[in-house]
Amino acid sequence: MLTKKTFRGAGWSVSSRLISRLIDFVTLLALARWLTPADFGLIAVALILVSVTDVILEMPLTAALTRLREVEQSHLDTAFTLGVIRSGALATIVLCGVWPFSMFYADSRLVPLIIFLMLGPMARSLNSPGMVYFIRAINFRTMFLAETAAKLIACCLALLTLYLGGGYWAVVVSSAAPHVLLALISYILAPYRPVFSLSEMPVFVGFIGWFSSAQLVSAVSWQLDKMLLGHVISKSELGKYSMAGDIAVLPSQSVIGPAMQPVMAAFSMINNDRERLKRAYVTVSRLTMVLSVPAFLGTALCADLVVSVLLGSQWKDSADYLRILSLSMLLLSYYQPLSSMAMAIDQPSSLFRLNLMDLLLRLVAMPLGLYFYSVYGLIIARGLVSVVMFVAYMTTVRCFLGLSISAQLLNLWQVALGCCVMTGVVLLVRDQLAGVISNSLLELAIIAPIGAAIYFATLVAFGVRLKTRPELT
Repeated sequence: MLTKKTFRGAGWSVSSRLISRLIDFVTLLALARWLTPADFGLIAVALILVSVTDVILEMPLTAALTRLREVEQSHLDTAFTLGVIRSGALATIVLCGVWPFSMFYADSRLVPLIIFLMLGPMARSLNSPGMVYFIRAINFRTMFLAETAAKLIACCLALLTLYLGGGYWAVVVSSAAPHVLLALISYILAPYRPVFSLSEMPVFVGFIGWFSSAQLVSAVSWQLDKMLLGHVISKSELGKYSMAGDIAVLPSQSVIGPAMQPVMAAFSMINNDRERLKRAYVTVSRLTMVLSVPAFLGTALCADLVVSVLLGSQWKDSADYLRILSLSMLLLSYYQPLSSMAMAIDQPSSLFRLNLMDLLLRLVAMPLGLYFYSVYGLIIARGLVSVVMFVAYMTTVRCFLGLSISAQLLNLWQVALGCCVMTGVVLLVRDQLAGVISNSLLELAIIAPIGAAIYFATLVAFGVRLKTRPELT
């Protein structure tokens, strides 16, 4: 059944991302213990140019192939050719902009860092297009093996760089190496003989055009805070903020994001039956929020413990950033099932409009928040924008599926109640443990399972069943 294949695929995809994040954590812990916040701040600045250019030129070639009824050799050839064109365009833009960028930030070290960092997204454009057959079959076991192998090798290379005295270059290796390795592995798992052809270009043009436009404004939105802060705070402080941001997004990047790829494939198979699609979306959107909201909230409630355990005392100032950033992201995960559905029904233009709205709101709110209340004002502004965007997401779903905003909110009321109960219990337990336990790891090990148990017990008590009725069959 489609439901079993979807959840099995989601399981492999999520497992791949969780193991990748676990490997990243091992690397991060080693780097954070040996490097300084200023080192991470330098890399954060270098990544601005690479990340923005990468997202601006993003081509969802795999998604475009996934939604097709049949994938032929000519489709693969066109996808490969577009990937090569994207890789060359990315290199050209970055190389043209790297020197002005380094002068703008008055740091010549940025030049070699940016050149090496761009190798990662360049390699990602050159993955074997044949890997799409595994995705269309909702077979993510192969992807799991490839991504895990690439991450393990990259971790070893990063730690070796650190051991040999490479300093912040170890962060560069950990960022770029996985993509280069994964590109090489993809040709072993899905052999493909490169052929340059654009014969199927019309199949890609409309889909890629809207998606790339959406990615362009999304890139600016997500890098806007670092662009603003790069001129008003030190690199050390920016490193702390950047690290807090990386930890805050883990629930979304590690669980929800990877689960959406098989969900998008499943949505594509039922996109002609809007009633089935509506039922499927209700199930997926609630499951998304059931998993992501308490993760963000729990991170906020225990931010000081998380920073102490993962990063050490030199990063303790990141805890306040992590707390507010996590709260500002509570509602953002609702976008991810909406994004999968929009691509499945060939409506990428809606994603562009939503991302443009998000950017315009941030351009107004974040500079004002920064001006009046410094860094914390900027983060609070992010949170306020996310509330407005949550309403916009629900409105878009109503337009696509005829699902009213009230029905969508009612679909999530148990999640809100469970989070309220969890918050009360966690705060009470933390208060009782204050002064009794001084070990952050032990305190976190006690609080985390209690909070999770209370949350899921509340969901079950009010009618939520974690094994939901299959809605994709």
